[in-house]
Amino acid sequence: MQNEESLVQRARDRDPYALTRLYEDNFDKIYRYIVFKIGDRTEAEDMTQQVFLNAIQSISSYTSKGMPFSSWLYRIAHNQVVDHLRKKSKRPTVSLDDTLPIKSDDPRHAVEQRIELEEVIAAAVKLTPAQREVISLRFAGELSVAECARTMGKTEGAIKALQHSAIAALRKVLGREGSNEQEI
Repeated sequence: MQNEESLVQRARDRDPYALTRLYEDNFDKIYRYIVFKIGDRTEAEDMTQQVFLNAIQSISSYTSKGMPFSSWLYRIAHNQVVDHLRKKSKRPTVSLDDTLPIKSDDPRHAVEQRIELEEVIAAAVKLTPAQREVISLRFAGELSVAECARTMGKTEGAIKALQHSAIAALRKVLGREGSNEQEI
């Protein structure tokens, strides 16, 4: 298995294999993050492609600083989302059609997951921007608390507090006061 630092170094030299590996290893996470933030699957695909184009153009400026390459990509994606939302005059709406991929072989289970996901996305609009960012990074982007903290420029304690308050707010909105945090 290729070491990420080695892949990044080779990508700086425009090695097609390294660029492809970095793209394939990170595309789904960045896409889920963006689609959760903007709620439009087609627009999220375009924006995700743009994130990778921007990353390739400026990969020579990437420095690890103890953070994974994906943290740098999330920062680029965050900036893309902010620019996108700035351009929109109205608040983004959430498309309820297959916004995020559901992995299930059981059609009934997939439908149940889709309904629950749609409820969570709709409820997330009531969160503060920082809470939405934490939920996006932690659950849609699958970042650890430490990676999320580095990406957002906050302490791990602040991320845990934001995550806790966001989940509590989501539970309240969804009417799941006694639910376990893992369910959301």
